[in-house]
Amino acid sequence: MPRAVKFWKYGGPEVLQLVEVERPHAAPGTVVVEVVTAALNPGEIGIRVGHFDAMWPATFPEGQGNDFAGYVAEVGEGVEGFAIGDQVLGFAPRAAQANFVVVGTDALAPKPSALSWEAAATIAGVGATAWAAIEAVRPGPRETVVVSAAAGGVGVIAAQLARLRGAHVIGTASEGNFALLRSLGVTPVRYGRGLADRISAVAPSGVDAYIDTFGAGNVDIAIGLGVRPDRINTLADGAAILEYGVHSDAQEEAASPALWATLAGMAAEGQFHIPIAQVYPLEEVRQAYRDVATRHTSGKRVLSIIAPGERRE
Repeated sequence: MPRAVKFWKYGGPEVLQLVEVERPHAAPGTVVVEVVTAALNPGEIGIRVGHFDAMWPATFPEGQGNDFAGYVAEVGEGVEGFAIGDQVLGFAPRAAQANFVVVGTDALAPKPSALSWEAAATIAGVGATAWAAIEAVRPGPRETVVVSAAAGGVGVIAAQLARLRGAHVIGTASEGNFALLRSLGVTPVRYGRGLADRISAVAPSGVDAYIDTFGAGNVDIAIGLGVRPDRINTLADGAAILEYGVHSDAQEEAASPALWATLAGMAAEGQFHIPIAQVYPLEEVRQAYRDVATRHTSGKRVLSIIAPGERRE
């Protein structure tokens, strides 16, 4: 039978269970997708441990995972533009880590055949989030942009998108990720105490925009460097949003299949690179989230649900 990741109470990775479920079917206006790959995101940990219970309470048993890539397995009545066997990517909140997901066409985009399954699973999540962050701070040619945690899932894409707009990009990271950033045309700077001074040393003319993907005082650093609040976007510092009025644009501001298709096409053409740190079998979902929780990675961690070409009939 098909399987899905579920949890029955808030807690650490140990609450996750891989259980058998009924195979879903397509209602009118929906599509069933057999999932090949599903991305892993730090925010999913917050939901699972209950940090966001007031805003996004769980409905037990709760599913897990949001962004995925797979094959169309069934098409509901009235659906146009998708056919059985199509390669697709999409967004299924708290449901993507399963053999099958049911989504509407407003949560689904075509997957270019040239794009790897692992990279495709990240487009509707970190790809869209990076795009939204870039749109919020509007980097222009010859401007200087700082991206915090620039080797992480969102940061590594945001840094490249800013480069595509002609900006000079400074990326904060651990020294172990410097080679990756340099290979992408990003100037690496070690994060930690003294970060503002190190940024100033490589940006003597100042910083025009700042994308904070990590928190840890990055917005305060940006303000201290003279960056205007309307040129700052944070994904991790709610207090700074209230204090300074900075942007907080994320996946919700880019939840558009048309945009996902654009990003997927750009990635397939090599306009930007999506590093994949590690691919885990579905059975290792607990360990995968332990690794995600360390926040030490280059790129994205992804679950492999089935092998490409091994669709269930």
